[in-house]
Amino acid sequence: IAVIDNLLPRIGALLIGGAMAYTFLKAQGIAIGGSRVEADKVDLAQKTLEQARAKGVRLLLPTDHVIATRPEAGADHKDTADAAIPDGWLGVDIGPKTRAAYAAEIAKAKTVLWNGPMGIFEIEAYAGGTVAIAHAVADAKQAFTVVGGGDSVAAVTQVGVADRIGHISTGGGASLEFLEGQTLPGVAALEG
Repeated sequence: IAVIDNLLPRIGALLIGGAMAYTFLKAQGIAIGGSRVEADKVDLAQKTLEQARAKGVRLLLPTDHVIATRPEAGADHKDTADAAIPDGWLGVDIGPKTRAAYAAEIAKAKTVLWNGPMGIFEIEAYAGGTVAIAHAVADAKQAFTVVGGGDSVAAVTQVGVADRIGHISTGGGASLEFLEGQTLPGVAALEG
């Protein structure tokens, strides 16, 4: 969320998926069932939603999901009709409507920064959102595209589109610290 706070003044749209989305949905009072949520960050998510509105940033959250009874292969799973997740289920991926909306937003972008999968992409039944976003980022021909974070890099490699990404960051946590606005020791030494 610190990355989001630092980027808000510089972006036109923010698309949130994966586990972080459930904290933002909970902040809006939307039922998230047993989905993973950072309970101590709900107030911060609410503040971020308000800041995005105030700055005119389009902040997109999942409007549907793939949900499962357990975050495991072979568990019962299905798509939801809307953003709410019933008790006894947890979100494991973004749904088809969200995939289409996110791909449309990515197609309009001039710069795309992607960090983090849309679901549990290591399990085939829960990988559709991450695969769709990987293709959308790779197909964003008018945009400069950056993919960072081990899982996102693994996803674009697994999907076979890594060669169509403008830059793949292997900086991991250092990349996130940089995007949070922190001064990195190596960069400071070069500037000094």
